Amino acid sequence: MKTTLEIPDPVFRRAKARAAERGQALRAFVTEALQEKLAGRSAEPAPEQAPFMKGFGQLRPLRRETARIQRVIEREFDVVEAEDRR
Repeated sequence: MKTTLEIPDPVFRRAKARAAERGQALRAFVTEALQEKLAGRSAEPAPEQAPFMKGFGQLRPLRRETARIQRVIEREFDVVEAEDRR
């Protein structure tokens, strides 16, 4: 079923970002959130998170880029300059 909802901009941005972090479409994220709310699972307050855990997993998307940069560095260090061969 299709419907139109008015969602405050800050809430929409947070939902869109959270869906992207989880690799979900916004539609799937909102559906899941509604199902959880209707089942009463989200009524309990979330446990307090340790400060160092707030960023846990946030850099996962950079993993491939870090590996690519490391390969470039290793290739460059394997190259011996002509002046160093003497």
